[in-house]
Amino acid sequence: MRIDLQSVFATDLIDVNKKGIGRLVDANMNEASTRLKAMQTQEQLGLQALQIANTNADNALQLFR
Repeated sequence: MRIDLQSVFATDLIDVNKKGIGRLVDANMNEASTRLKAMQTQEQLGLQALQIANTNADNALQLFR
């Protein structure tokens, strides 16, 4: 009976560890995904800023023509 109890305990402990590791992996993936989206947004904003700057420069040049 004692061996059975310890076997059940060990199995439960393994299951809890697997669930905990799975949650940590999920959390890391979510963090990486969030960072990637932030970087992509930053890149898009940078490109838009460059396009606006180029448009304004073209408009300024047209004033002098």
